[in-house]
Formats: sequence, structure tokens, C-alpha cells
Amino acid sequence: MSLNQNQGQKLETYSSKHPQEVLLVKLEIDGEFDEVMIFKGFSSSLMRSTAFDPDVPVISDRAEIITIDRLQAPYKPNQPTYIQQGMTGAQFQAMYEMGEA
Repeated sequence: MSLNQNQGQKLETYSSKHPQEVLLVKLEIDGEFDEVMIFKGFSSSLMRSTAFDPDVPVISDRAEIITIDRLQAPYKPNQPTYIQQGMTGAQFQAMYEMGEA
């Protein structure tokens, strides 16, 4: 994904401006796969522990974003409602820059 520096922060900003959405981000950090859920500006890893301190980024600048899914909030794990599924980082970046964020 080409969000580059502060990519997690940009995703969190987007989600805080769109509280009706949940972002599910699939990514790779240092060769390890992770899934991060972002809602109302807060990120939480679904596969590893998340720091209690909200100032510690869950998505590091070293992370390579694989896909981003936009889901309708509230998130229902057994019946997720997808708004857009499998977005690439470039697609999200374009949407973000066009002012839809």
C-alpha cells in the first residue's frame, strides 16, 4: 500500500470520520501476517496482543497492507455486511485523496 508513513494513522482518521464503517485490514509486518480492525479511530489486532496505550501504533510504517475491507458498523462477525471488499492500498489511497475520507 502506498499510504507510506503514518498509514495506520490515516486509516484511523478515516474511520473516525466514518463511524458507520469498520475497516478490516490484512497486512504483513516483518514476514508475519496480521489482521487489524479499525473502528471510530481505534485499531486492534485480531491476531496478536494490542498495546493498551492508544499512542502505540498497531500498524507500523513497516507494514505492507495486503487488502482493506470496508464493513458496515456495527460489525457482526457471523454476518458481516461489506461495503467494499478487497481494496488495495492504492485504491484506498485514491479514495482518501479524492476527499471521500
